[in-house]
Amino acid sequence: MTDIVQSLARIVGDAYVSDRPEEAYFYARDPGLMPPHKPDCVVVPKSVEEIQEIVRLAAREKIPVVPMGAGLALTGLVIPLRGGIVIDMKRMNRILKVDEMARHAIVEGGTSQGYLKAYLEKHHPRLRHSIPDSPATATIAANVMIHGQGRLTQQYGFNSDMICGLEVVLASGEVCRIGSGALSPDWFSKGPPLPDLTGLFLGWFGATGIITKIGVKLYPRKKMRDVEIFITDRDSLVPGMVYELTHTEMVEDINIFAQPKPMIFKDNHHITLFYTGDTEEEMEFKRKTIWHSLDRFIRSKDGGFMGVPPAMKSTLLDMPQRSVSRFADVKKGGGFEYSGPIIMVDKYPACARKILELAEKYDLGYSGMARIIGRSHAMMYGFAFTFNRADPDMMERTRQALHEVSVFALEAGGVFWKGTADEQKMAMQKMDPATRGLMGMIKKQMDPHGIMNPGNWEVTEV
Repeated sequence: MTDIVQSLARIVGDAYVSDRPEEAYFYARDPGLMPPHKPDCVVVPKSVEEIQEIVRLAAREKIPVVPMGAGLALTGLVIPLRGGIVIDMKRMNRILKVDEMARHAIVEGGTSQGYLKAYLEKHHPRLRHSIPDSPATATIAANVMIHGQGRLTQQYGFNSDMICGLEVVLASGEVCRIGSGALSPDWFSKGPPLPDLTGLFLGWFGATGIITKIGVKLYPRKKMRDVEIFITDRDSLVPGMVYELTHTEMVEDINIFAQPKPMIFKDNHHITLFYTGDTEEEMEFKRKTIWHSLDRFIRSKDGGFMGVPPAMKSTLLDMPQRSVSRFADVKKGGGFEYSGPIIMVDKYPACARKILELAEKYDLGYSGMARIIGRSHAMMYGFAFTFNRADPDMMERTRQALHEVSVFALEAGGVFWKGTADEQKMAMQKMDPATRGLMGMIKKQMDPHGIMNPGNWEVTEV
């Protein structure tokens, strides 16, 4: 690879390419459980043109390329399974445009969630975007690539539904604009009334192209925001409670969690709901409407609202919610991974019981968490286990538990969210053959040399 590294240095400069073992070590792994695999080299481009040259070089030499945001997916999606070149997007982090009236921003492919949040708070304080509960370094492009979910998911769907255009470098090195930006200087639609081509890239984990610019829809940032927690000890009632809450159309976000510690949470299911407004009158109206929607569960003594102390409220109102990533520090030698499906909300009881079964079977700390997508159209359920990275036995037990989660998810009718390479294979084995064949046609056409993040969505005959 010496000649390749020299060629890459001519493209990006000596300071932004490396094949040193200490840096290969870092890029060989992510915070999850997948075994590491080293890249041959790492390159950190600054422009679309540099990415084009890198991809053209890789295509000529038949070298794999793996685009990387912050590497926080936990499921190995940016581990270079076949070696090759990791393209770290961190230098492409500019906010190119914010259109206040049209409520959208155009950002580069390495722009982080935290950077856009801080920029909007300073320059456009009436606007916000849907922020996932991940560290602020997580990138916007990577989040929509995995159909991420965030603080507005219950209202508007996946974060990938909240975009208004893409710019993508294809495996050929060509630049392609998707959506209204293909015809117009204004990025107001990701597709309609044109054919929506974003599906050629979203959910493919970089196996069909590298996102270099993205249009992000922005939404009103209300002056006030509050949180309530409704508690029940009957998992079978949670879907009905969620249905009533979403029927009010007053709730910004709904999360459900169940975990054994601290003891105040044990044996209960906590429906955390967030709502916003511009006046005290609006907030009080929404609060009363939300409370009344659950009256029948309160009257039957099957649930009730929990008083939220100020310290807990400030933690819950954090955006992103830092307590989620702190779960990694529960065990000495901190680590955690979660797997799980996008699945119907009525499957919540089965999911909640399954995580208890697995935690007991494999002697693991756990947290079950769900986020409602749309008006109770579906939920993302996360089976999260915490482990000690210095304890190989505990890590193996966690792997076994997560494999059982994968089997359960498919049997229960779910679809893997940001599936590992193994989960992708499991999904394709069960998939409708015509659908699998169509995916194979798309991949072959978009990436004829098989260089784009190989090992992910590799469609083979089953």
